Amino acid sequence: MDESQNIEYKSSWHDEYLKWICGFANANGGKIYIGVKDDYPHDVIDIPNVDKLMEDIPNKVRDILGIMVDVNLLHAGKKKYIEIVVESYPYPVTYKGQYHYRSGSTKQELKGAALSKFLLHKVGVRWCNVQVPSITPEDLSAEDIRIYKEKGVKKKRLDSEVLSDSLADFLSSLHLMNDGQVTRAGVLLFHPRPERLFPGSFIKIGFFRSDTELVFQDEVHGSLVQQVERTFDLLTTKYLNYLISYERLQRIETLPYPEESIRECLLNSIAHKDYSEQIPIQISVYPDKIVFWNPGSLPESWNLDNLFKKHPSCAFNPSIANAFFRCGEIEAWGRGIGKIVNGAIEGKLLPPIFNISFGGLMVMFYNNPTAQLKESGINERGVMIVNHALKTGKVSNSDVREMLKVSKPTATRLLASLSQYLELKGTTGKGTYYSVKGLSMGS
Repeated sequence: MDESQNIEYKSSWHDEYLKWICGFANANGGKIYIGVKDDYPHDVIDIPNVDKLMEDIPNKVRDILGIMVDVNLLHAGKKKYIEIVVESYPYPVTYKGQYHYRSGSTKQELKGAALSKFLLHKVGVRWCNVQVPSITPEDLSAEDIRIYKEKGVKKKRLDSEVLSDSLADFLSSLHLMNDGQVTRAGVLLFHPRPERLFPGSFIKIGFFRSDTELVFQDEVHGSLVQQVERTFDLLTTKYLNYLISYERLQRIETLPYPEESIRECLLNSIAHKDYSEQIPIQISVYPDKIVFWNPGSLPESWNLDNLFKKHPSCAFNPSIANAFFRCGEIEAWGRGIGKIVNGAIEGKLLPPIFNISFGGLMVMFYNNPTAQLKESGINERGVMIVNHALKTGKVSNSDVREMLKVSKPTATRLLASLSQYLELKGTTGKGTYYSVKGLSMGS
């Protein structure tokens, strides 16, 4: 067995390891093996006083942590070692006033914002649904609420009666009030200056010629409802160079990215941000790509291989996401990622790359498929094959043979080597072909 997120090996017992038990109990549970080398290959050591440890460990866990664990005596030949099985507890477990948590293969002590989030999570409360006693409904922007209502009615997501609803009834219908008090989500969505209470609740945009050369930048402040429009306007009028084409004598200007995909990336960044981190959303625009980054971590059961398949909405702030849905900004729960990807493919671009990095979720969107492919290490022949699939919707073995003048086995091998970008479609034989995959994952 290898040391992993749920397994820890210790050569001997020290009371310090009660912190590890605390960390497992606060996370997803796990096992600690005492009397096993912590370095590979984890050989068993015949530990002394094993019978005393079998009695002491569960008693110390009970007296100091207030929980129960299974302590089992195991054998490897004539050598004895101990297995401590820790369950995940539904309530916070503390070690002498400290809260420890198992994350990945390490233990960390939770403090500050991380501890606050953890405690709220354990009692079933999300950060955004906590009440803000110092804010009344009248402190919110009446103009933003009016515009929001009109947009929702126009999109037929809100009933026309909402236009005459009282302020409290309107906020309650969006789950932005709790026991008569405005929640943090309500403040973020409609307060003209949410940063007074929640530093970092704004958006930074920068234009870069390279990773180290910032040319100009902007900050977008105000309510989240206002931030959506102001940021999108800035991107489309200042940061993104339009592509010029002509249809007969008519000049046509188009964005280098699908407009719907960029707007959805922006909305996802706002709805999924962890506002307790007090770090702004960052949008970096380059000549050949745009990068959206929002702070926040993902639930431990999610990973990049299944995140957008099993949890396509991945909403950290359901109240905020629901509010954008009700006014017509978001089409439907769980469809945001699909809209971004489909918009890219329809625009003859590769799907953006989704990556967990620097303590947040990053979406990297290229406006040039060739640049994206080459940057990921694809050679010239691979670039030709994927571009053909983008332009025509598919590519077959015979297409590759004709394009590159190669044999059937070579074409088969080339197509197989592009599994990061292409997926097999159709039945076996002449009906088979490849199309561009719907989602790209970063490492």
